[in-house]
Amino acid sequence: QVHVVESGGGLVQAGGSLRLSCAASGLTTSRYAMGWFRQSPGKEREFVATINWSGGDTDYADSVKGRFTISRENTGNTVFLQMNRLKPEDTAVYYCAARQPNMVAAASFTYDYHYWGQGTQVTVSS
Repeated sequence: QVHVVESGGGLVQAGGSLRLSCAASGLTTSRYAMGWFRQSPGKEREFVATINWSGGDTDYADSVKGRFTISRENTGNTVFLQMNRLKPEDTAVYYCAARQPNMVAAASFTYDYHYWGQGTQVTVSS
C-alpha cells in the first residue's frame, strides 16, 4: 500500500521561512515525479512546484518562483519544499503528491498525480 506523508507545516510570520517534507512509501521504484499543491478555503487546489524522478528538472507556479525551492533526496522517495519570504497569501493546506511508477516527468496538473498525502497546514500571519 502506498503512503504519502507530509510534515513541517506550522505558523510563521510574513517574511519567514518553513521547510516542508514529504515521504512516499510502498512504491517499488523511485522512478516517479512528485509535486506540491496547495488549497485555501473556498479555492481550487493549485499547483505549487514539481520535480522529476531524478531531481534534475523542476517547475514552479509564478506566484512562488524565486521564493520556494523543491528538492529531492538521493533515495528518491522524499521531497522537500523550502519556502522563504512567506506571504499571508501563501496560507493554505499544502499537499504532496506522487505520480504513478515510471511517470518520470515533472507535471503541474492535479490529474497527473495518483497518490496524495493528507496535507499539512501552513499559516502566514501579517
